[in-house]
Amino acid sequence: MDENNKSHPGMTPIDDAMLTRESWKIFQIMAEFVEGFEKLARIRPSVSIFGSARTSPDHPYYKLTEEIARALSDAGFSVVSGGGPGIMEAANKGAHAGKSPSIGLNIQLPHEQSGNSYQDISLTFRHFFARKVMFVKYASAYVVLPGGFGTLDELAEILTLVQTGKTRRIPIILVHSPFWNGLVDWLQEILVTEKTIAAEDMDLFQVIDEPREVVEAIFSHYETRGFEPSAEEQEILLDL
Repeated sequence: MDENNKSHPGMTPIDDAMLTRESWKIFQIMAEFVEGFEKLARIRPSVSIFGSARTSPDHPYYKLTEEIARALSDAGFSVVSGGGPGIMEAANKGAHAGKSPSIGLNIQLPHEQSGNSYQDISLTFRHFFARKVMFVKYASAYVVLPGGFGTLDELAEILTLVQTGKTRRIPIILVHSPFWNGLVDWLQEILVTEKTIAAEDMDLFQVIDEPREVVEAIFSHYETRGFEPSAEEQEILLDL
């Protein structure tokens, strides 16, 4: 071993107390997955809805989300949101008023997140990655409203999973074209041009403005098959 490497912190003995604490975190993480699987196993078909926590109830985006969620709920879809305020609250509120369950996957944050009161099924996570799995695992579609970094993170996550075959192909719908057009143009003009994504990757999502068209697009995707994952897709989801 190089003498210079011996002095690197990575080569020194680890603090046993810290290692023990880190190791026990595994059980906390396992508990989040187990509770999520048990509570959400029967919510299919479901649609995960994303958007800003900072959107006020009097904003047009809030009303738009509430209308979409109500239409999805009445059409038989459970609606899953992040459980917080803003667009998440609008999604849960619309679903709660409809015929199907309203689900909130809450996250513990130092600021900003507080659970809304429109959740028929509520889970709380410490870890974003465990929560992300729950958004994807039972979703028949993703509906993405205007939002910030968290919303873009979830959008990038599902696009990556579908693109790489780590999850099944589902409708990914961006709602309100004036908000998304700049991003879509950038993806086409920069990423496709630079060949960091393939031209056909642009077909992984669609941009829609009207609530009725959101529901129609989801039903159209499943027109020739059921909402339940096939046996092959079940195997893929097991390795998610």
